[in-house]
Parts: sequence; C-alpha cells; structure tokens
Amino acid sequence: MKHFIVDLDYRIPAEQIGDVLTEHRAFLKKGYDQGRLLCSGPKVPKTGGVIIAKAPSLAALQEFFQDDPYVVKGIADYRYIEFDPVLRQAWLDGWVLT
Repeated sequence: MKHFIVDLDYRIPAEQIGDVLTEHRAFLKKGYDQGRLLCSGPKVPKTGGVIIAKAPSLAALQEFFQDDPYVVKGIADYRYIEFDPVLRQAWLDGWVLT
C-alpha cells in the first residue's frame, strides 16, 4: 500500500463553499469506512485542507477522489504527495502495514 498527503487548495473563499462542505464530508466518510483515510481537516487559515490517505497506487487514489464533490463542482485543486511512513507511533502499525 502507498501512503499520501492530499493537499487541497480552495478555488473560492471558504465562506462561499456552503452546503458542498457537507457533501464533501459525506464523501470522505466513505473513504474512512473503506479504511483509505486516516485523518483530514481544514488548513489554518481555511485556504484548503489536508488528508492523510493510502491506496494501492496514485492512480487508484486519484480515481477515488474523482467523486469528491469538491472535484466534481470545481471547488478545490488537489495535490498528491506520496511518502513512506518509516517512523510512526506503534498504534498506527495496523493502518500503515495493511
């Protein structure tokens, strides 16, 4: 499994996102339910967000996010940064090693 930081940059001011935020979070819940996502949240200040994810490949992760309402509605640009979590808290082993 490959691990990624997904860096989102909003194309519009955060105050204009409105109900799409609820749709985006419902989409993310699917990723959590599937074990793809570890954590997510807005940047400070709210210019976008950060997601820690895993997938078999970059292409698979990009395919997953194609259904994100932020992508579908053109709300945010996504950047995918692959990394190798060599050092980590022991409690993360179950997520990292699967």
